[in-house]
Amino acid sequence: MEAPLSTYITTTIPYVNARPHLGFALELVQADVLARHGRRTEAVRFQAGTDDNSLKNVLAAEAAGEHVQEFVDRLAEEFVGLAGPLSLSVDDVIRTSRDPRHRTGVERLWRACADSGDLYRRHYEGLYCVGCEQFYGEDELIEGRCPEHGTVPQRVSEENWFFRLSRYAEKLHDLIGRGELRIEPPERRNEVLSFIAGGLADFSVSRSTERARGWGIPVPDDPGQVIYVWWDALGNYITALGYGQDGADYRRWWAGDVRRVHLAGKGVLRFHAVYWPAMLLSAGLPLPDEILVHGYLTAGGRKISKSGGGTVDPVALVREYGVDAVRWWLLREVPKAGDADFTAERLVARADDELANGLGNLVNRVVSMVHRYRDGVVPAREGPGELDEVCREAPALASAALDDYDFRRATTAVWDIVDQANRHINRVRPWELAKAEDPRLDAVLAELVDACRAVAGNLAPFLPDAADRVARQCAGDRLPPPSPVFRRLG
Repeated sequence: MEAPLSTYITTTIPYVNARPHLGFALELVQADVLARHGRRTEAVRFQAGTDDNSLKNVLAAEAAGEHVQEFVDRLAEEFVGLAGPLSLSVDDVIRTSRDPRHRTGVERLWRACADSGDLYRRHYEGLYCVGCEQFYGEDELIEGRCPEHGTVPQRVSEENWFFRLSRYAEKLHDLIGRGELRIEPPERRNEVLSFIAGGLADFSVSRSTERARGWGIPVPDDPGQVIYVWWDALGNYITALGYGQDGADYRRWWAGDVRRVHLAGKGVLRFHAVYWPAMLLSAGLPLPDEILVHGYLTAGGRKISKSGGGTVDPVALVREYGVDAVRWWLLREVPKAGDADFTAERLVARADDELANGLGNLVNRVVSMVHRYRDGVVPAREGPGELDEVCREAPALASAALDDYDFRRATTAVWDIVDQANRHINRVRPWELAKAEDPRLDAVLAELVDACRAVAGNLAPFLPDAADRVARQCAGDRLPPPSPVFRRLG
């Protein structure tokens, strides 16, 4: 069976209760790399958005003394505005409180699940964490506190709508176990399988309008209830495509021959790998093909988050250190499985060592030597060179690593070209060939220019701005005068 020629890539949509932090920037950058890489061989849609209809947004607005819609609009703009500073190639953004596509889609999804007999009303009493927007059992708490936020959950007692999640336990376990619904890394897949094997309880999918402060999408035909924010938010992956209107985008990017890929943090894995697929099964809709799960960023060992007090502003980082340094740290330092601790010192050290001293120095040396020894004219290649193999292998190695959701390994495939080219210069010593008027100099310079061009091409999904600068330095038969590609930060 041939692979689909289109890929739909989504990020989670963040609550807009506070300004963006570096942890969410990680997910955006990872999705952007996958989208840019995919566009080389196929059609790709990169979807992002904001989760406006949350109770925690309402509470944050009340604390700020602002009207909820105005508060949400102001902060949502900051999240949408990350595309520029982070050099993101997002194709579409959905705002769940503003976009007319969203409400009609959520209502259609609700009715589809109701028609399957999977929605019913009952009284419920439980412990609710506003930060997570979810109920917890006593056994899930750590010393009586939310395991994610460290806060004491509220005890809530009310009558709500429930979804028959229990009906789909066996089906979900089978789909994930067989790899039909792929979850990466394997540790997260095993976590989901264990959660399902422990038994799935039906979950509440509405809140009283009073407790929701009247904010959110009303339950169809039940104005006293508001649709649970996670049901509302998860629906964005199809409402953004016009599911509510059975639009052409929905038929192409979800219902058609397409690879459906979600990126999500480990803290919301349950929602994406259990609740969301079950909702889709109930509605008779296609499931995502892959759920790619990243860990947390920490600062001083403490999770970077909007609510936890430890935050790092990605826009401020870009302003001070540049987008290449920020993206490079996120892609080189964060492991496929596990968390990564951020410090500005680590970011600077990584950028100076690899970007300025490694790649920047390589390009500057090569362009300078071509100008010094050949008046800027790139010699013609004659026969194979020592760097051909690493340049030839890099695209396939990077592609395989990205298919495995391993950004460290993917960037290493590109970096090997830089490393081997610098070693080649030190070994061959072109300046000595020039001094001796050795005819081998032409082949050496031509090979090094080709290596720099290979770096630019392979680097483009990861650092599009830097790749463009490298490409321009190495463009044409006569190279432009040497110009620094990176500045030193330390």
